[in-house]
Amino acid sequence: MVAIHEVDATAVPADQLAKLEQLVTELGPSELRELLRAVTTSVHSGVDVAMFRADDVLTPAQVATRIGMSRTHLYKLLDSGALPSFRVGRDRRVRVADVMAFQRARDRDRGELAERFAKIDGTRRDAIAELAAEL
Repeated sequence: MVAIHEVDATAVPADQLAKLEQLVTELGPSELRELLRAVTTSVHSGVDVAMFRADDVLTPAQVATRIGMSRTHLYKLLDSGALPSFRVGRDRRVRVADVMAFQRARDRDRGELAERFAKIDGTRRDAIAELAAEL
């Protein structure tokens, strides 16, 4: 059974959020501090937060909903091995840790692609400016 802990950002009392933010500033550098900082920042911004255990498993439908893609596309990723899954009888399951790793890799790849396009645009502008100066 998946233990999902969800927090409705609008339901968090301001005094509790302030106390949690104070606690975060008092903690020494650690992964726990960064996790709590991300939670407080999200809640402060009005974004709901959900927490899963890394060893929890989700159905493909749950994964597709959580990462915002169609189940059809998700099954293509599962079939290709881009997102690891395992079978429970006839059904598939996906570990939350694998979903998180997939999302981190996808975000990294998107960032690299955006940087490449930005560099290409800059090179194109420079070439056009150079040609214009020649004419």
